[in-house]
Amino acid sequence: MNVKQAGSGADVDERLAALLTNANAVRAITAAVEGTIGPKGLDTMLVDRFGEVIITNDGVTILDKMDVNHPAAKMLINTAKAQQAEVGDGTTTTTIMAGSLVSEGVNQVMRGVPVARVIEGIKYGVSKVVEGVRERARTITEVNDPILRSIAMIAGREHEDIADLVVAAAKLIGVEKLNEYNFKLSEIITAEAGANNEVFMGVIVDRERMSQEMPEEILDAKLLLIDDALEPEEIEDEALSTETGFKRYIDLQDEFKKNVQKIVELGVSVVMVDRGVHSAAEEILTDANIMVIERVSTKDLRRVADHTGARMLKRTGLKKDPGDIGKYLGTAEKVYQDEKLEQVRVIGGRGKPMATILVGAATEEVVGERERIAKDAASSVQAAVKGGYVPGGGSIEIAMAREVGKHRENLKGMAAYGLDCVANALKQPLSQIVENAGFNPLEKVEEVMTTQIAQNLDSLGIDCDTGETADMLARGVIDPVPVKLHAIKAAGEVAVAILRIDTIIKKKEEGANAQKTGSNDSSMPDF
Repeated sequence: MNVKQAGSGADVDERLAALLTNANAVRAITAAVEGTIGPKGLDTMLVDRFGEVIITNDGVTILDKMDVNHPAAKMLINTAKAQQAEVGDGTTTTTIMAGSLVSEGVNQVMRGVPVARVIEGIKYGVSKVVEGVRERARTITEVNDPILRSIAMIAGREHEDIADLVVAAAKLIGVEKLNEYNFKLSEIITAEAGANNEVFMGVIVDRERMSQEMPEEILDAKLLLIDDALEPEEIEDEALSTETGFKRYIDLQDEFKKNVQKIVELGVSVVMVDRGVHSAAEEILTDANIMVIERVSTKDLRRVADHTGARMLKRTGLKKDPGDIGKYLGTAEKVYQDEKLEQVRVIGGRGKPMATILVGAATEEVVGERERIAKDAASSVQAAVKGGYVPGGGSIEIAMAREVGKHRENLKGMAAYGLDCVANALKQPLSQIVENAGFNPLEKVEEVMTTQIAQNLDSLGIDCDTGETADMLARGVIDPVPVKLHAIKAAGEVAVAILRIDTIIKKKEEGANAQKTGSNDSSMPDF
């Protein structure tokens, strides 16, 4: 790689080749998602070698499905995934800002600024941005706040039906539940082709009853949840070949049937099992008019347990006295099978309130995308309830870019150039949103900065339809604070980590000697 320093004819120090290689890989990742951001963002088509196609503008989906080998590129993708796992939205913003921070950092290093000083300035700038966003946070105190629908609309890519579903579910669940640490609103969403949009208090189990001979609907249901197989204890083949072993086998079979009979005697009407169900148990329970659902996922079992007040039982627990087993039962107003969608619903459980969002889709091809959109909307609504909101559309980032500039005098020496990297990276989301809308990004970013100063208003951005300056809060263009904070911090962390890499070394493989590739070795992983 033969790159020249600005203003000189000398070759760049070979040690910078690693930095430039990593920056190019990060740039390629950023380019893959930047065209999707904003209301005028377009979709990306992902195609595998078998011809299977995904069409989406969801940043984390694009990144997750990309075929990537370069380690620096993987670092950026993993950061976006962490953003998704933590707050459920903002992955594209994270990627764009991280890419810009790396690019700006490399530019400063090429000008002769030491990497250590650039990193110092980036860390300082990110900390000031985090403080500034927190100070500007507006809070939400109740689920009836109309701001929530605006948040759902923005995160839900302006799908009104999905925004309405998410807000309706939030109202059913309430602020207290939304603020629970382990509860995620996005996890109550399921999408089905041919279904109607629906929100209801209850749980969907994505399985059918074992047999058509079993009841299709049960009222005032008593539920037993078995976190195990409903089968007799196993005996080894070697032991079975002996007289004692065979007798033991017969005894276990008899004991199992007696234990299953306890379920009938307790008046249980629905049995859900984590694994398989033995034919003898199926026969006994079918004769007793009990609905049995086998191979229920652990996630669904837990949700049913929470909703009905049931406790999960192992198969050995059926040896207990019937009175003790009764303490494990849950109750629900209604359990029934939806024949069309091939799933079982548990409605009106007497445990914790639990809502389900069912997102309908016309065809199988769009099910996944509508589910991703709904999960983004749900994650943003919950994040706003937990941590408040700020103006969206890139406006708060522009306000923070102006704020960061005020702190330049607090840094001594060349660290101020690192602070400039943060200020420029903060302009990038709005710049890309404007470019995707068909306007000149340089002109519009400068226009927003000037107008924000003139009106002393941090919520001013660009109307992507007209290209005019507009108040994002007044237009309902809003971002949750936790999404914004995590995006800024994550972008700063991964940018610093990549800028710190001075040398790339290929790890020793088994049976081979360690090989130092050198910063510009052709054997370095390609993007």
